[in-house]
Amino acid sequence: MTERAARRERTLAQKLGAIVLGFESIVVFLAGLTVFGLRALPEQIPSWWGIVGGVVVAIAMILTAGAITRPGAIGVGWTLQLIVALAAFLVPAIALVALIFGGMWAYATIGGARIDRQRQGGSTADTHTESE
Repeated sequence: MTERAARRERTLAQKLGAIVLGFESIVVFLAGLTVFGLRALPEQIPSWWGIVGGVVVAIAMILTAGAITRPGAIGVGWTLQLIVALAAFLVPAIALVALIFGGMWAYATIGGARIDRQRQGGSTADTHTESE
């Protein structure tokens, strides 16, 4: 039997980003159902394409969450956030989803990377708790 190579530890930005994309994929699928149910697509496009679009973007989010350690995965995540934001042109309520999950994605990637840099630099910021 061969030994598997040790798995590289994920950064905080990668951990948080994968969580956000995983949960957002569920909401995006439901948004696709909403586009279908409201018949929000132009008349020349069959309404079932709303479901297809939701499923495709949701699967892309799940795949990106699984491949978050690969180079470019964070950029793909930003692209997916843009796609969700553009869906607000079809159903304006999706703008709220884009705002909430886009904000969580931004915090996960930008804030997580900042915290990772602080940890790497050995910075021990003074953290005060109520017990001190």
